[in-house]
Amino acid sequence: MMSEKKKWELNLKAESSKSNVEDLTWISPEGIPIFPLYTKEDSDDLPHLGSVPGEEPFVRGTKTTMYVGRPWTIRQYAGFSTAEESNEFYKKALKAGQQGVSVAFDLATHRGYDSDHERVEGDVGKAGVAIDSVEDMKILFKNIPLDKVSVSMTMNGAVIPVLASFIVAGEEQGVSTSDLSGTIQNDILKEFMVRNTYIYPPEPSMRIVADIIEYTSKQMPKFNSISISGYHMQEAGANLVQELAFTLADGKEYVTAAIKRGMDVDSFAGRLSFFFAIGMNFFMEIAKLRAARLLWHRIMKEFNPKNEKSLMLRTHCQTSGVSLQAQDPYNNIVRTSYEAMSAVLGGTQSLHTNSFDEAIALPTSFSSRIARNTQLILQNETKVTTVIDPLAGSYYIEKLTSDLAEEAWKLILEIDELGGMTKAVASGMPKLKIEEAAAKRQASVDRGEEIIVGVNKFKPDQETIVDILDVDNIAVRDSQIRRLKQVKKSRDSKKCKAALNDLEEAASSGNGNLLDFAIKAARVRATVGEISMAMEVPFGRHKAQNRMLSGVYGAAYATDENFLNIQKSIENFVEVEGRRPRILVVKMGQDGHDRGAKVIATAFADIGFDVDVGPLFQTPAEAAQDAIDNDVHIIGISSQAAGHKTLAPKLIEALHENDASEIIVICGGVIPQQDHEFLYRKGVKAIFGPGTNIPEAAQAVLNLIQTNKSQK
Repeated sequence: MMSEKKKWELNLKAESSKSNVEDLTWISPEGIPIFPLYTKEDSDDLPHLGSVPGEEPFVRGTKTTMYVGRPWTIRQYAGFSTAEESNEFYKKALKAGQQGVSVAFDLATHRGYDSDHERVEGDVGKAGVAIDSVEDMKILFKNIPLDKVSVSMTMNGAVIPVLASFIVAGEEQGVSTSDLSGTIQNDILKEFMVRNTYIYPPEPSMRIVADIIEYTSKQMPKFNSISISGYHMQEAGANLVQELAFTLADGKEYVTAAIKRGMDVDSFAGRLSFFFAIGMNFFMEIAKLRAARLLWHRIMKEFNPKNEKSLMLRTHCQTSGVSLQAQDPYNNIVRTSYEAMSAVLGGTQSLHTNSFDEAIALPTSFSSRIARNTQLILQNETKVTTVIDPLAGSYYIEKLTSDLAEEAWKLILEIDELGGMTKAVASGMPKLKIEEAAAKRQASVDRGEEIIVGVNKFKPDQETIVDILDVDNIAVRDSQIRRLKQVKKSRDSKKCKAALNDLEEAASSGNGNLLDFAIKAARVRATVGEISMAMEVPFGRHKAQNRMLSGVYGAAYATDENFLNIQKSIENFVEVEGRRPRILVVKMGQDGHDRGAKVIATAFADIGFDVDVGPLFQTPAEAAQDAIDNDVHIIGISSQAAGHKTLAPKLIEALHENDASEIIVICGGVIPQQDHEFLYRKGVKAIFGPGTNIPEAAQAVLNLIQTNKSQK
């Protein structure tokens, strides 16, 4: 009997000029062939079929009733400026239908610095809320009952002082530690791979992870001790197989660390949670969440748990930030809606939907309301909550689930051969694989092979200007410094010093639980920075090595005429000047999101520039000296965390003070149109926003250098 697929192939030859299946097959970024038709024969023999929701291996969901029993939690990630402003935002959001609080901290807090530290001048209150002590944390949750509202905190580097301050704020609100519910991210391995908001080296950082798992398993039964995050991997450029494999391998490493501590797997595994990004590959993202549950079940079986809940992967999801575009920004509402639907059809437990203006600036109340209502409409109007796992049995979805799982499993086994994820991270393997995937994708977008509506096709006739939220960084920092001074003035300094000494001794000796000691220090009003520094004395502060890919971006342009013309222009420059145009790519302040900087550095090097990449977390003065020492023509500032209005002018001032004003300064990244004139007045010569075509930008930069030379 002729199969369904064979019948289709015969009809294809009769009706279409593309008579070969290969002509219609798309190879995804993960290397998975996506065929134009799937039939019963593609999914008949898949081993995961046949289960029901709430049953091992949980492909169809972790609960028997899923959303029919209770919809996913609407948990919008937010925080900006001061604790007072963020508190007001949270209360309004909860009143409007949000079901949990998810806190975004500023980068100074992430990196364990108090707001008065010299290295965080441009970071305080910009990309999240500034938290320096228990007093800030109490204000953040004022009139929000912590025994009733669950709180998720995206915190990794300064996870000990932040969680300690939260616990003490709960105590002083009258809420027992055992009644606190929510999640702390506590996922340090991915920080070394992609996000870079680490503080300590890997080994002591893994001790911190295990200490938190141990403390919460005993003292906080309603609290998730870790949220193992693939989100930032996809944002950094990882394809979906990489996101799956590296995230689950991280989770396996954390479980192993806790068991080595002497903990029983069932005492903590049921409170582990995950966090995935949801991008624009609609069906692949649905299959990814199903594959994640399948693989985590496979991994946890190795640890022989007795409780079925230890085998379940529970996840929060967030729609993609990198899919948001500054051009034609209202398109982002549509993108986020599709991504949210994908997460729901994949079976997420909770969801954050991004605001349409986040490729430009921090979200406004207006855009945040649209993002929140996107979920409310999904829950209340689309009827997606009336059927459990409605795509189960789809030939395409089931085959994709299997393909993703098996490709990710190969990568997990490769990590096992390296000795686990800690050793893999130390080798640099995951980071390089992700950066390679990011460079390939950028080349695909720049060449127009991957269409982004409003960016490289169907462009609007004129630019859309949207209202933005502008945080006065200087005013926020001044406010935080005043409160810090008051906290230090009113506390018992002897008790505080003794508590910090005890914490430092525990960190140095390896004895005791660091979170337990930090809670005692927070009670006597030790600050986030002081608690972090007490551990930094014995642990040290981690410094990453800069590595740069070569050839990956340029390979996509091997025969492109325009690309070759730019390279020829550079060779002409070399003939005249005796050297290549030289650019220093810098990240200043505490912003560790370096995808844009790395892609630019890789692409410009492949085009023919000499490229230097500054170390992360430079001050403007350090970046200026780096540029002078390397004798560069131009500095490219990569900005994502809204510190450009403070940091770019200070860099230009530092160049002037060192008689190096001939060095050109340009900016790229998340910079709203409203800030452009300010930056130009301060001396910035060009601004390149998200979605910029890199070869075109390279030609513009070369023109700037040549014009600058001709004017001297």
